Amino acid sequence: MSNPDSVSSIVHAGLWLVATPIGNMDDLSPRAVSVLRAATVICCEDTRHSGTLLKRIGATPQRLIVTNDHTEHDAISDVLALLSEHAVVAVISDAGTPAMSDPGQRLVAAAAQAGYPIYATPGPVAFVVAAAISGLPTERIAFDGFLPRSGAERRERLTEVARERRTLVLYEAPHRLVKTLTDLLNTCGPDRTIVLARELTKLHEEVWRGTLADAVQHANTVEPRGEYALVLAPYVSDTVDVSDADILIELQQRVSRGLSKRDAIDEVTAALGVPRKRVYALATS
Repeated sequence: MSNPDSVSSIVHAGLWLVATPIGNMDDLSPRAVSVLRAATVICCEDTRHSGTLLKRIGATPQRLIVTNDHTEHDAISDVLALLSEHAVVAVISDAGTPAMSDPGQRLVAAAAQAGYPIYATPGPVAFVVAAAISGLPTERIAFDGFLPRSGAERRERLTEVARERRTLVLYEAPHRLVKTLTDLLNTCGPDRTIVLARELTKLHEEVWRGTLADAVQHANTVEPRGEYALVLAPYVSDTVDVSDADILIELQQRVSRGLSKRDAIDEVTAALGVPRKRVYALATS
């Protein structure tokens, strides 16, 4: 780990978002160490997980407040009270940058609305690391976090993903990897390039590159482990005209696989890049 005393930091009272390592402990910055040591209170997702980190760097806050997906809202009043007393309140997640697909956003919004200062110590963000090493275009990237688990919301998001003209990064748990890759294949087509990155910065870091068709096969032949970052190549519009016959064939293929008419319409709309109302009219005629 870098020497935390090599950089002097003035830690002002306010809310601090402190980025923590996503795997390799040497990625914790000296400034992050200074803030955590100075913090009166630290908000964290898991006291046991964060306690190990804090002990390692010699940080001894007066109190730890659990702020995970279920408790962050309830912690707002306590945090605002502390900020009113000019305390240094740090927010950390289990790994990475708080408020970036991790708890912290609601605390930031509440503090900003109340007029309290908000600071951040830059550091690791898994989706940025994944995009940077993917080999895909990074002039414009989009981050979409975790897809909805099921239902209409998931179908709508997949349709948006299929038409995204920026390199897109998603997160996925290992036990849902095959399902998500299959859904992406069905909405984006088999030839779209994707990069699967897992265990980033850790000992068993792995980066796999290929098409969606190959990715589904790959995920079915290896045991997925660790959280994945999926980096999807941008959508490139096809100038070839799509006939009504083409649309009907695509619809029939999906219905024959057992999809509902609604799901088939959504997938064909995304895959062929045609207006949904046109696909719907053909499907219901």
